Amino acid sequence: MMVSLPHCGEAPISFSSTPVDKGLIRLSVRRAGTLTTAMHGLGTEAIIGLRGPYGKPFPMAYLSQLDLLFVAGGIGLAPLSSVINSCLANPDYHGHITILYGSRTPEDIAFMGDMALWRQNPGVHCQLTVDLASADWQGNTGLVTTLFDQVAINPAQQSGVVCGPPLMIKAVLKALAERGFSDKDIITTMERHMKCGVGVCRHCHLDGKLVCVDGPVFNLAQLKELNVREIS
Repeated sequence: MMVSLPHCGEAPISFSSTPVDKGLIRLSVRRAGTLTTAMHGLGTEAIIGLRGPYGKPFPMAYLSQLDLLFVAGGIGLAPLSSVINSCLANPDYHGHITILYGSRTPEDIAFMGDMALWRQNPGVHCQLTVDLASADWQGNTGLVTTLFDQVAINPAQQSGVVCGPPLMIKAVLKALAERGFSDKDIITTMERHMKCGVGVCRHCHLDGKLVCVDGPVFNLAQLKELNVREIS
């Protein structure tokens, strides 16, 4: 969705809600600039501007046939949480879900409530890591790719779904390819500076594609056809 407030600008924000959340749009907003800081100060019943939804979504019909390996960094878990919860809410989905999530510090870990629920599901395995550990941190320390050797990976039956900072995406796409995932089964979002959301301004160009119209979701096969720095 393109989200706006008067005198504060407009920005693209990913859905965290699922289609089964009837009448609800859930947006997860990190305080980063003028608009998002103003949003963090809003109270109940405040009015905001919404346009959309725009772009191409995750291929849910295809993903619902497979075991899924989600790899997220930072607030990249926001859009992936929607995919995870959509799968878990689908009675026809019987696959296994593995979630690898990396955060800068333990204090930066997001979606703790969701993760607590995911860990109660026998069909979900969730692993966390942080770049900088605190004194009381008992989990893994290191890049999210260090978690790959701690979980069962089966490229023949899994699809990898990735979202996070560009450098993380590049490392994860490479790691998945090295472990035998096919290009069509490595699915990621692309981050570009979207302004209009409808393909007019072309701020979010990706070689011959536009992230706001042709993305933000692409598979590795599609990205290899483009001049994309995240995979080069």
